[in-house]
Amino acid sequence: MPIYDYHCPACGQDFELLVRSSTTPACPQCASAALERRVSLTAPQGKSKAIIAAHRHAAAREGHFSNYSAAERARLLK
Repeated sequence: MPIYDYHCPACGQDFELLVRSSTTPACPQCASAALERRVSLTAPQGKSKAIIAAHRHAAAREGHFSNYSAAERARLLK
């Protein structure tokens, strides 16, 4: 299942979703199904602290902590 970037013209939200080909995605903000699929950018495989911090900030802004280790997530969610 590929991860796609989507843009919702109704509310202006940009987000990523992991979707099956048979699934119709919906905007997590307004639940609109009229979405624009965008080409996902690949992230550089860098070890720079600035790159890691930027990705963690973006993930936190989107409401998930996928870029953090399990120990870091446990500490942050206390």
